[in-house]
Amino acid sequence: MRFHDALAAPGFGAVAEFKRRSPSAGDLRPDGDVARIARAFEAAGARAMSVLVDERFGGSWDDLRAARAATTLPLLAKGFFSKPEHLEEPRDAGADAVLLLLRDLYDAAADSLLRVARTLGLDTLVEAHDADELARATKLEAPVVGVNARDLSTFAIDRRAQLELVAAAPRDRVVIAESGIATRAQAAAAELAGASAVLVGSTLMRAPDPGAKLRELVSRPLVKVCGLTRQDDVDAAVEAGADLVGFILAAESPRRTDELLGAPDAVLRVAVFVGDRHQTDADLVQFYGRENGHRSRDAVLLRRDDEVGTVVDLPWEDGDPSHLARAKATTGRVMLAGGLGPENVAEAIAEVRPWAVDSARSTERSPGVKDHQALRAWVEAAR
Repeated sequence: MRFHDALAAPGFGAVAEFKRRSPSAGDLRPDGDVARIARAFEAAGARAMSVLVDERFGGSWDDLRAARAATTLPLLAKGFFSKPEHLEEPRDAGADAVLLLLRDLYDAAADSLLRVARTLGLDTLVEAHDADELARATKLEAPVVGVNARDLSTFAIDRRAQLELVAAAPRDRVVIAESGIATRAQAAAAELAGASAVLVGSTLMRAPDPGAKLRELVSRPLVKVCGLTRQDDVDAAVEAGADLVGFILAAESPRRTDELLGAPDAVLRVAVFVGDRHQTDADLVQFYGRENGHRSRDAVLLRRDDEVGTVVDLPWEDGDPSHLARAKATTGRVMLAGGLGPENVAEAIAEVRPWAVDSARSTERSPGVKDHQALRAWVEAAR
């Protein structure tokens, strides 16, 4: 399968990158076996593989050839290509696509390289790292656009700026969020902003088992701990491995809090509103309508003002034997909530295959006060 087609396929995926060193981080895996790691990436479900071929990253064309011999994944040759004749070597070494850095290319040169790549049967990943470069990539009609969180001049990472650029990218392009992805929640943030995939390198190369780390980053469901009112409980949820931490800003809830508590950017903060909502710096909003003086049964997940998922819940303080069937029949991203705990979440996940699972009561010893042992049990069972 071609690079573009693999990334344009339905669902969210990853481009797994092999690199021996990084100018910003130093040696990562200088003696890494590229063939073995390529097979591990394929087994873990990578959509494609990126191979550094530039010597500044410890790369070589031999690494690309070894990867080509070991895997059927589409291969991206990642180097610094500035002239049409530079594209023949990646083609001959087995690449399916090449990286074009707009930082280093005028529009005329980039357009020429795009045209030559097409004649050689190569796809392209056109990389932007700011709004000007994204506009240039759009004007060049690049079919695959990479948005890099790392400024290659300073090596600084700005994931928030990256996510805003991903959200602003044309929806008729394949958009890949590059760099700065270390956790499942960070990958999910790129997905919710509109990325088709993430490109992950250093995180995988640092991991004892790169394939297992890749599988972790793109696995679902995400696990949410809701009803948090105390900072030490937030910290415990993060330590237990939660991906989402939820704060209920609704008057009728016994788990109400008046503020979003702090959490590292390794997780996503979710603000839960009922009936009306106000401005918040939460990563996501879980918004319920108000019915009969209480929250509606289901909610929508919002990123900014964009609806990105559905929360399938139980009626207020009531049960429903059709709960899982309703969730299974709901299209798009589904967060399954209501009546879930360590004793039943695995079965619910197997039946529904949700994007995320959510629990508040099963993790507490009283409303709004968490039991840290129960927190750990919930996250472990939901994995």
